[in-house]
Amino acid sequence: MTSALVTRNQELALAGPVGSLDAYIQAVGAIPVLSKEDEQALATRFRDEDDLDAARELVMAHLRFVVHIAKGYTGYGLPLNDLIQEGNVGLMKAVKRFDPEYDVRLVSFAVHWIRAEIHEFVLKNWRIVKVATTKAQRKLFFNLRKAKKSLAWLTAAETRAVAEDLGVSEKEVTEMEKRLHSRDTIFDPAPDADDDHNFTPAAYLPAPDSDPARQVETADFNHDAKTRMAAALNILDDRARRIIEARWLTDSKKTLHELADEYGISAERIRQLEANAIKKMRNAMAV
Repeated sequence: MTSALVTRNQELALAGPVGSLDAYIQAVGAIPVLSKEDEQALATRFRDEDDLDAARELVMAHLRFVVHIAKGYTGYGLPLNDLIQEGNVGLMKAVKRFDPEYDVRLVSFAVHWIRAEIHEFVLKNWRIVKVATTKAQRKLFFNLRKAKKSLAWLTAAETRAVAEDLGVSEKEVTEMEKRLHSRDTIFDPAPDADDDHNFTPAAYLPAPDSDPARQVETADFNHDAKTRMAAALNILDDRARRIIEARWLTDSKKTLHELADEYGISAERIRQLEANAIKKMRNAMAV
């Protein structure tokens, strides 16, 4: 049986990502193509004996076909190496499920799995917002791109023809065409130094406090709270007011022990004075 094992240099090239994409494509292109008999024998070994070396040979011999399929999806603006990587995942899934009793070549069986993984990758990464979520939308997404012969919008007759050909409504075709023509917009980009105005979606969102009535209500509430707080503090004696201010109304708050040292009493007594002062203030502010 002709061996499909690659050389050590080829293995290093395929191990990536240390090599360039061109080196990878050249390496996989140098791997011999399996004959039908060798392919059947390897598939049988993997199925019956779980021979991972056999599975590896099947995968390596078909990497060239993944590259060929992935190149057909470069029009979506995604990196070719990512497309190839996703296609390789599909190839490995196909090898795992391939049954030599089918009497078909592995490449014919694997095309579905390779394309399925690439399709999933394209749909997840082509836009920030997904353009297709259902099975019917996914089918329409890829077929509509193929059906469009120019960058112009479809005419009514073309829309009707595409809908009939794909078995969907004209409304669905129009909606998908809008998604294909749309582009992602940065929500809140860095401001342009040459432009004083920032025309982005974030610039047109209302501020949470933009309602004049709510602004007046908030200002009145804060003013009333401050007034009642000041009045409540005035009913306290100097020591109690000092404790409340030092414990709650400054940025550098003092501990009970620091105040105890300041007044020459126990920390427990400071806690009691604080509790009594808060109770008096709460009753005064509730009136």
